[in-house]
Amino acid sequence: MTALRPTLRQPDITRTRLLECAHQEIHQRGFRSASLDSILDKAGVTKGALYHHFENKAALGYAVVDELIRPFMQNYWLPLLQSEDPIACAISGIKKRRDKLKANLLAYGCPFNNLAQEMSPIDEGFRTRLQGILDDWRHTLAEALERGKTTGKVRADVNTPAAAIFIISALEGVIGMGKASQSSALYEQGLRGLVEYLERLRPT
Repeated sequence: MTALRPTLRQPDITRTRLLECAHQEIHQRGFRSASLDSILDKAGVTKGALYHHFENKAALGYAVVDELIRPFMQNYWLPLLQSEDPIACAISGIKKRRDKLKANLLAYGCPFNNLAQEMSPIDEGFRTRLQGILDDWRHTLAEALERGKTTGKVRADVNTPAAAIFIISALEGVIGMGKASQSSALYEQGLRGLVEYLERLRPT
């Protein structure tokens, strides 16, 4: 007997589909320009279904940050928690973005940084969520670099909190420059420069 496949009428499937389509729309157009009608059309659901799950557009945006953007960003820093070589781990994450996400990042930028630039100055709900993601990323990277000192993988004189801020700023800046210029060569050159900086954090 063939099992029945779930349909979009099921509440959990509908909610997931709304989040995925909202994330795509926000990434491509920004939150303020994102069209609810476009999201509903892509998700194949009614406005009533949207408001069953989300009180308003802001609530939908917050859920996108909490449930999609945060896990997307964590995918790159969580391996640092258990790595004995944080520099190699960070470089691996950078190359992963370069190899798997370059086209999307060049076209639309980093979804996290886009929202941080657009919404943090004007919406406290977005600001606190995005600041939380940034703080977790920054602390995890700084702690990993500090741990790398004890394993002999990071130079003892490295200011790890400052290095973590610089690495994150450089990465997001390179993505932003790549988006602004639509230049794959500039994007890859910037990432190479960041990798070279990371390599210089190793003991000589």
